[in-house]
Amino acid sequence: MSDNNDTQLLHLVFGGELEDLEHVNFRNLDELDIVGIYPNYEQAALAWKSKAQQTVDNAHMRYFIVHMHKLLDPDGDGKFG
Repeated sequence: MSDNNDTQLLHLVFGGELEDLEHVNFRNLDELDIVGIYPNYEQAALAWKSKAQQTVDNAHMRYFIVHMHKLLDPDGDGKFG
């Protein structure tokens, strides 16, 4: 980070083919597409949109954004644990 005022809010973008359209159960976990980890929601959303548009012809293919910063720091106090 270039400035101490910058807040790092990590987001993971990933996707895969679902077994059905009613649930989030992937057909094959070995084939999950890990798009990347991004420093903010805006960049993650751009990556998500790009991948979603590339797979629009497959109705079972879904991409997700995971708010990693909420998993790493659930209390939002900047501390682990």
